[in-house]
Formats: sequence, structure tokens, C-alpha cells
Amino acid sequence: MSEFTIPGELPSMNEIIAASKKHHMVYANMKKDYTALVQISAGNLPKFNKADFEVTWYCKDKRKDPDNIAGGGTKFILDGLVKAGKLKNDGWNEIGEIRNYFEVDKSNPRVVVKMKEVG
Repeated sequence: MSEFTIPGELPSMNEIIAASKKHHMVYANMKKDYTALVQISAGNLPKFNKADFEVTWYCKDKRKDPDNIAGGGTKFILDGLVKAGKLKNDGWNEIGEIRNYFEVDKSNPRVVVKMKEVG
């Protein structure tokens, strides 16, 4: 199993929706920035043909619902892995199970992604 850590918190689904309503470039810039953050964070990973994911979201508090946290952030994680060349694509042929876990860490919010080759 390979693992990498993304520092800080990724935007929630509500934050993504709000950005896209402001102006299309607000969301485009958000997507570019967070995809690049994941790409950099995943730098030392091997390439995967198809992977299962275990994602632990260490949040600074419990103000956001878990579905809101994972729904928004997962998009950036998968897109960043494709951009980094760690996955060929983020479709059915490359993505297996995605399991999400949620914890609180006020002093060190982060996202820990574990990947395991399957198939």
C-alpha cells in the first residue's frame, strides 16, 4: 500500500458550488490550484493501473458534513493523480473502492490518501 499526505483541507462541495456560481474562472482557478497541490503531494508514488483508496480527512473541526468534505475533495484527489501520471484516468477502469474516514486534528488538518493496486 502506498500513501501520501495533502497538507491542509481541500474545498468542500459547498465551497466548490459557491465558487462556480461567482464566476467560471473562480472555480477554474480553484480546480487548477488544488489539482496541482495533489500532484505535488503525490510526487513519490508509483504508477497504478487500478487502485482502491482509503482516504482519511483530518479536519480542523466538525462544522462541515462528511459527505460535503469527501464529495468535493475526492474530485481534486483523482484529477491530481491523473495529472501527476500516477493513474491513466479516473474512470471505472482505474478506480476501485473509495473508503472515507473522518477525524479531527485542530492543529494539523490534512488528507491522508492510501492506495492499493487491485485487479
